[in-house]
Amino acid sequence: MLFSVSISASRILVVFPMNHFRLRLDRPYVAAGHDIIMAGVAFISSLYLRMGTDFWVRTEDFLLEGTIIFTIVCGIVFVKMHLYRGIWRYASLDDFLAITKAVSLAILIFALAMFVLTRLESIPRSVLVIMWLLLISLLGGPRLFYRIFKDRGIVGLLDRRGPSRIPVIVVGTDDIADAFLRQQKRPEEQYRVLGLIGTTGDAIGRYIHGVPILGDLTTLGGVLKNLDQASVRPQRILIAGAPVTGAQISSLLELADSHGMTLARLPRLTDFKMENSNITKSRPIAIEDLLGRPQSRLDRAAMTSLVRGRTVLITGAGGSIGSELSRQVAAKQPHRLILLDHGEYNLYCIEKELTNQAPSLDKCAVLGDIRDKTFLSQLFDAERPDLVFHAAALKHVPLAESNPCETILTNVKGTMNVADVCKTFHVSAMVQISTDKAVKPSSVMGATKWLAENYCQALDTLKPNSSTRFMTVRFGNVLGSTGSVVPLFQEQLANGGPLTVTHPDIQRYFMTVREAVELVLQACVLALSPGQKANNGAEALGNLYVLDMGEPIRIQDLAKQIIRLSGLKPDEDVSIKYIGLRGGEKLSEELFHDWETLVPTKHEAIRLAVTQPTAIETLQVTLSKLSSLASAREEDSTLELLHQLVPEFSPTQASGDST
Repeated sequence: MLFSVSISASRILVVFPMNHFRLRLDRPYVAAGHDIIMAGVAFISSLYLRMGTDFWVRTEDFLLEGTIIFTIVCGIVFVKMHLYRGIWRYASLDDFLAITKAVSLAILIFALAMFVLTRLESIPRSVLVIMWLLLISLLGGPRLFYRIFKDRGIVGLLDRRGPSRIPVIVVGTDDIADAFLRQQKRPEEQYRVLGLIGTTGDAIGRYIHGVPILGDLTTLGGVLKNLDQASVRPQRILIAGAPVTGAQISSLLELADSHGMTLARLPRLTDFKMENSNITKSRPIAIEDLLGRPQSRLDRAAMTSLVRGRTVLITGAGGSIGSELSRQVAAKQPHRLILLDHGEYNLYCIEKELTNQAPSLDKCAVLGDIRDKTFLSQLFDAERPDLVFHAAALKHVPLAESNPCETILTNVKGTMNVADVCKTFHVSAMVQISTDKAVKPSSVMGATKWLAENYCQALDTLKPNSSTRFMTVRFGNVLGSTGSVVPLFQEQLANGGPLTVTHPDIQRYFMTVREAVELVLQACVLALSPGQKANNGAEALGNLYVLDMGEPIRIQDLAKQIIRLSGLKPDEDVSIKYIGLRGGEKLSEELFHDWETLVPTKHEAIRLAVTQPTAIETLQVTLSKLSSLASAREEDSTLELLHQLVPEFSPTQASGDST
């Protein structure tokens, strides 16, 4: 055997072992050779089409020279415009536009050259037009057929696997639906799209890639009945990138369940990763999808500018909010990141994660307690942070109710310590993370968080005499955070149920942890930007920002949706048990106090609550007394003083809620 041939994805390799000669035919060179040959074919063919039987007689003086000149011009133009670099397997409209531009330029240059040489006396003008159309066809046609063949193959062209594919309905008529339909033409794909469902009724009856738009979200039930009657029953509903609200997703989930179907979501274009970019890999509907919250408009450049080059300290860095803050801050190129937490394991986990995420990041993990002011002073003196995010807190309501002194020492005294040290060491800004349970609080946790809010607000009113800005960001429940209701439901579901809900009408505000932290950073940008005014036109001090939580969700509905998402039926496969309201528990939370004045900000999802905090001198005296009683573990006296400071809280109320 004189030679062997090896074919790979990128080149054709011909090997001659006897004389050690290796000829490598890279696909770009093959494509370039094809295009140049087609240029010559187009030139000769266009002359023949124009001149007919007189072709040889009328072209014998210039045919060879003209073919050579035109081929050379095309070769130079195609190389300069990188026409041969395109991958035929993924030929698209952009490639055909590039072909059109390259051919047009090549013919223009050729015409000018021939005009200079022969005044175009021997070549009819119409030949240029014919040549333009013919060459575009000769270059674009093979690319198109190659892609069709690679996408579908012989089996795909005959569509023999159509009946064996999973029949589905796709909700959405956007770019994601378009990409999904294109990919389903490949022979190896698993879905057969029966129809599309639009979000409005404007496009009903029209087609996308041959697939009809059968209806909209309001008529989907009727569409499914019609398909059932026609013995064409879809097995799954796939949500593309359509703007679907949480309530609509809940309705789709119930509708799919009633028809024995499953509901899934196609990945968003922003979810794609280089190693996993298959749009057909649908994912189950997550709890976050049920919120159906629109993507908030974020000034990411300003958020990055806030953090970049600064030393940032995060307390409670191992907690649900603190860890997400750590991730997002680490991605914005701080000069140094200090992770502070009193829990060894949580601190170890987030430090290890950030080491993998950003190995070049200058960071340190500090194990310590915010109750220890001496420790904090030494840490701030050594690190000199520019920006502090205070996320450390005891937030589990039932545990806080049964351990009021510990909760006060962490949530009140700890916050005072952090704020005082920030002021002493001239930190640019401190951001206090708060909760909607601080509004008209009925629990120890809520009351302590309100006192922490009040202290930071009072310190911020000293701004003319202080270089540190203090701001508070208040929001509701975070989905999936430690101790929240969603992990509890998932654990109960894994054990076979029942899922326990305190009251049929109890409801809470929910937000994803990523969205909450993004809006915390956005609120910080707003607070540090000049121009935020109170209603009287003066600069807004005592900044307390409240995030837009959307509509509250009934915990009963949340429990039912979690059951449905697991493929089970509420009250049939898994029951819901109502255990009654517990001490200190409210049916619903509020985001504002009655005396707080709301001021719109530059961001639609963030509002400023303007209030008149207690004088800092008074707070320092009363909160120091409260902390002393808690340190002495005088629980009754501690709770009585807490009630005096926060009248909404009653020490006679026993346990709180975990929702």
